[in-house]
Amino acid sequence: MPKPRSRQKSKSTSQRVISVIIMGAAGRDFHNFNVFFRDNPNYKVVAFTATQIPDISGRRYPPELAGKLYPKGIPIYDEKDLPKLIKKYKVDICVLAYSDLLYDYVMHRASIVNASGADFMLMGTGSTMVKSKKPVIAVTAVRTGCGKSQTSRKIVEILKKKGVRAVAIRHPMPYGDLSKMVVQRFASYKDMDKADCTIEEREEYEPYIDNDLVVYAGVDYEKILKSAEAEADLILWDGGNNDFSFYKADLYITVVDPLRPGHEVSYYPGEVNVRLADIVIINKENSATREQIKTVEENVRRVNPKAKIIHANSKLILDGNTRLKGKRVIVVEDGPTTTHGGMGFGAGYVAAKRAGCRIVDPRQYAVGSIKKTFEKYNHLKEVLPAMGYSKNQIKELERTINKADCDLVISGTPIDLRRVLKVNKQIVRVRYDLEEKGHPNLEDILTIFLKKFNVRKRKIK
Repeated sequence: MPKPRSRQKSKSTSQRVISVIIMGAAGRDFHNFNVFFRDNPNYKVVAFTATQIPDISGRRYPPELAGKLYPKGIPIYDEKDLPKLIKKYKVDICVLAYSDLLYDYVMHRASIVNASGADFMLMGTGSTMVKSKKPVIAVTAVRTGCGKSQTSRKIVEILKKKGVRAVAIRHPMPYGDLSKMVVQRFASYKDMDKADCTIEEREEYEPYIDNDLVVYAGVDYEKILKSAEAEADLILWDGGNNDFSFYKADLYITVVDPLRPGHEVSYYPGEVNVRLADIVIINKENSATREQIKTVEENVRRVNPKAKIIHANSKLILDGNTRLKGKRVIVVEDGPTTTHGGMGFGAGYVAAKRAGCRIVDPRQYAVGSIKKTFEKYNHLKEVLPAMGYSKNQIKELERTINKADCDLVISGTPIDLRRVLKVNKQIVRVRYDLEEKGHPNLEDILTIFLKKFNVRKRKIK
């Protein structure tokens, strides 16, 4: 541990307090603070920095979440100000605490921190994972958009069939008022409406609600876990991006994507998930080449030879009986997958191509922050990312779609956009399910898991 430069002394020891900045994106950063730094008198977190998600800097981590050592809370700055902040606060350590990052990107950030005079730190599973009283299944991935939601839905279906009462806990998306998001419980669409959920939040919560499963999220994941444990036989951790689980898992599942071969060992912390995995699911094989699948499987076996591998397709289903051949369409895709996830297309694009649609370039119709999104992520040319991190951005997405000169909209997002947007065009949804190939499959594995942990079917009273 480096010699701290802060002159403030810990009340519990003679050591000088170590000055810390946590670099984040409104998720892992807050969790690392809560479980390691919050009540630790040997450290002083002087600031968070924020990036990746729009409009999350300029806030303050509130006193009621920050704890007794931080009666005024903690400021949140834009990450671009990091060198100035290190000098201003005489920072000893900068902790990188966000995900879906190319290894080059991680080391560029390390270089910025080191050149500014501070040490660079990545926190591991031992310091940040919380132990549950109930069995935990974790679903993670090596990149955003690999198919975690498909996998989680499949697990939910199997658990329901077996009569197991599970509760899902979703990786945080606290983009609003943090003091109102400490512990969030969603069991209905009304719960989401009441919480003013963004499109990104709805994309993760709606599939659980549609399957009659309660899902928790928020900011304080120790408190969230206690609430979830009170009504569950089993906890299902649903990860965000390619982050590793906040909870110590009894069954660790990692989804990999053969459409992005090599990413499973070149993105942080996705490789951590591969190394932790009991089960690795190679998804989307019906859209990948044999060479891509082989590359991914060889990489997985090289870093984690003990993991069981499940091969699977991503099965696409178009809603309704609308005739699509020859139609001019705008394709709307999952926002994180197509932006910082790096994918130029998703399920909506694939379905539109298979149906013989004529895909319209959405960039010419983009307004406001949607236009800026296309400028930032210039790999996007034929799909419109469903950006919706705020009410204003949702309105701009709505305006972009309404301006578009096309016959209809193909939506590859996990939610029904008609519940959020008022558009002047028909929206055709694309659903995608996990279709496993051969054995072992998830039902085989879950049957053994439930027996091992004595999780039984509940008796109906």
